[in-house]
Order: sequence, then structure tokens, then C-alpha cells
Amino acid sequence: MASSSLLHNCSDKLRFMDVEAILHMKEGLGETSYAQNSSLQRRGMDTLRSLITNAAADVYVSQMPERFAVADLGCSSGPNALCLVEDIIGSIGRVCWRSSRPPPEFSVLLNDLPTNDFNTIFFSMPEFTDRLKAAAKSDEWGRPMVFLSGVPGSFYGRLFPGKSVHFVCSCSSLHWLSQVPPGLFDEANMPINRGKMYISSTSTVAVPVAYLRQFQRDFSMFLKSRAAEIFSGGRMVLAMLGREADGYVDRRTTFLWELLSESFASLVAQGMVEEGKVDAYNVPFYAPSIGEIQEEVRREGSFRLDHSQTNEVNLSSSGDAKEDGRTVSMAIRAIQESMLSHHFGPEIVDELFARYTDLVTASMEREEVKSVQIGVVLTRL
Repeated sequence: MASSSLLHNCSDKLRFMDVEAILHMKEGLGETSYAQNSSLQRRGMDTLRSLITNAAADVYVSQMPERFAVADLGCSSGPNALCLVEDIIGSIGRVCWRSSRPPPEFSVLLNDLPTNDFNTIFFSMPEFTDRLKAAAKSDEWGRPMVFLSGVPGSFYGRLFPGKSVHFVCSCSSLHWLSQVPPGLFDEANMPINRGKMYISSTSTVAVPVAYLRQFQRDFSMFLKSRAAEIFSGGRMVLAMLGREADGYVDRRTTFLWELLSESFASLVAQGMVEEGKVDAYNVPFYAPSIGEIQEEVRREGSFRLDHSQTNEVNLSSSGDAKEDGRTVSMAIRAIQESMLSHHFGPEIVDELFARYTDLVTASMEREEVKSVQIGVVLTRL
């Protein structure tokens, strides 16, 4: 009876958890911060850099506005937060120089959830400005006027005034859902994905269906919101973790979550964590296929999908399993720590990720560990 009561309590806590208020990348500049552990995300951004800058430059050329508004949705903090914006401004600046036009004024809108560490971004502004000055001088295009703003809020809703944005980019963010899918609990409010925190090969069919439905609701709301905010002819470049396989289980997407579940199982076996708490924990994450993205774009109807691609990212890139294992483990910790601490308490985090690092490293000693990134370019009709 006591175990059943615990499971109900944990289910309630997670089912009604306010993801917008809790989920954030690890703040600050410390050893476990997102700022120090976002190299994997940077690698994914680098694969799409030319796609993003070319799309932004094309929007500018087609409209030639005096003020160009670019929004980065899910900007987080740390060194990645301004690098794409810097490249976009440089790309448009060079277009202006070649056509003997002065560069536009840039309105840079950095969005993330209210709990995001915006201060770390703002602290890096002097360096960002210095790099823009140096780039403008070396490329001989005029120094641009850049007005930067932080915009706290969920991108699963309106963020900006109507028809005020020319270009939107979002990298490594849209695989995060607005909430844990409600379909992961049965009519008695008991979790149906016990022992797992995401879709796995042992999950019942109701689990991937619940995740897909939540993705459909969220992505549809994302598209509707951006459709109201983006000028006709404006574009979005969206990059997220995804899957190539037709089925719901793509090992490259689920593998790292499986290892985190195994890490929790070892803590349960030693009595360090209640089994009921683990059974009730599911991540608000979904890795869609290109087909699922295309279908939601078609249904919503405000955007044309101009381009889509998948890139396989090798997480075992250095050839040193110990180094790569720690890099992956620290990246997952920087992303998940806020939710894990909320649900389990902060005292288990160090031990959890010590075990997780060992499991990831052991896996990388046996094989290459990879992930799949999807990139799409959408134009506002």
C-alpha cells in the first residue's frame, strides 16, 4: 500500500509539473554548466551553418528592409547563444557590401524559457560587439547597428508582435515538448512506461502514440504562433534531434535515454532511489521524423517547406572513449539536471551521472555512438 501511494504521488508530481517553470539548461559558468558542456550542440549547429546564413541572406535580398529582425528560439546561454546571430549579421553585411548598400539595423531577439540564464548571454555582449567590429573592418562593410533583446517565454505560444520578424532560427530546442505527454498515465493515474523515461523497445504502443500526439499539438502551436509573427516571405530554419527510421524506435535516438534508465536502475537496486519515482519519470522530449514534421507543416498551412535534410552526428568523434563518454554525460547532465533535481532531489545527481558516464564510456569502447539531426527550411506564405 505504501509503495502504491508513493507511485501515485510521484505520478501526480510529474504529470502536472510545470515544464516551462522548471526546465532550463544548467546556469552559470561552472564545471557542470551548459556553457561549459554544449560542444555537442555546437557541432550540430556547425553542420547547418551555411544553410542558416544563406536562408537569412536570401530573405534580406528579397525584401531589403531598413531594419532586419532575427529571432533565435531556444537560445540557451554560453558560447553558442550568439554565434549564429553573428554569422547571420556577417552574411547580410557582405551582401550589402557587394551591392554598395549600407547594412540594415539589426533587431536580435533571443528567446528561451523564463528560467534561462540570460545574464550569461548579456555578459558576453562586449566580446560579441568586438567580433562584429573586427569582421566588418576585415570585410570592409559598414559597422552594423545591433539592438539585442532577451525575450523570455515558451515558443509554444506568441512571443513577438504581429508581422515583426524576418528570420527565425532554432537549434537543438524543438525536440523539447511543452509538457510530459498526458497519455503516459492510465485511468488510475499510474505510469505505463515503468522503468523507462522515454520510448524504448519494451514500451507499449501507447507510449510512442502519446509522445507523437504531444509533438503534433506542440509543433502545430509553434507554427501558428510563428505564422502570426513572421513577414510574408520570411523564413525559418529549424534543427532538432530526430530519427530516420520509419518506426518509433531509432536506436540512435533512444540509446542514451536507455543508458540513463539503466543508471537509475542501479541506484534503485542499492536503495538510493525509490522505484516508484523512477517509474513515474518521463522526459518531455520527442525526436520526430521528417515525415511527421512535413505533415504538421501541411496541416497548419502557413509555411512552405523548401528544404529538409538529416545529418548523422558521431558522438564518438575524438576516438578516446573516456573523453567522449564524459563529454556526452556532462552534456546530458547540463540539460536534464533541473528536472532531475526537481523530481528526485539534487542529492542523487552526482552519483547518477558518475554511473551514467561509466555506461556511456563502456558503450563507446564497443561501438560508435551517433545521433540524428533534422534540419528544415520553411518560408512564410
